[in-house]
Amino acid sequence: MLKIGVLGAGHLGKIHIKCIQQIPDYELCGFYDPDDENAAKVEKEFGIKRYDVLSNLIEDVEVVDIVTPTISHFECASEALKKTRHVFIEKPVVTTLDEARKLIALSEEANIKVQVGHVERFNPAFIAARPYFDQPMFIETHRLAQFNPRGTDVPVVLDLMIHDIDIVLSVVNSDIHRISASGVAV
Repeated sequence: MLKIGVLGAGHLGKIHIKCIQQIPDYELCGFYDPDDENAAKVEKEFGIKRYDVLSNLIEDVEVVDIVTPTISHFECASEALKKTRHVFIEKPVVTTLDEARKLIALSEEANIKVQVGHVERFNPAFIAARPYFDQPMFIETHRLAQFNPRGTDVPVVLDLMIHDIDIVLSVVNSDIHRISASGVAV
């Protein structure tokens, strides 16, 4: 049984907690959230241990599930990796390429896995369509969604379109030669 802890218990953190509780191979050891009022509610709602100190959570688990605002991903993941804990991290993984490279180096140095939450590649619709993608030469994607103030800490490309980009990269088995993109405020 794999011991896992959730870092961040906001909207997505609660979804992660619910999902982890349904996986028999995982033992959800608890969660950490710096917002005391929210943490008390989550502790009561899910009946799981609340950690008041992040380092204590990291010490008690084998896997850290990071579901915090993107700006804190690098710091949280670095701390977990330095303690040789595997990391599942919500997208976007970090805010800069330099931070991403540093996390890769830390994970390779410690022989620890880092998995980014690119969940759309497991979407049943995509899985069903996947066999029909045979050497695509041109891919066009569109994303239209209502404004959600929850995800305004990073640009929409990193917050939502990252799923589209990940799907395209999983289909195309070559280097990208050209990208053309445009966006408008709605």
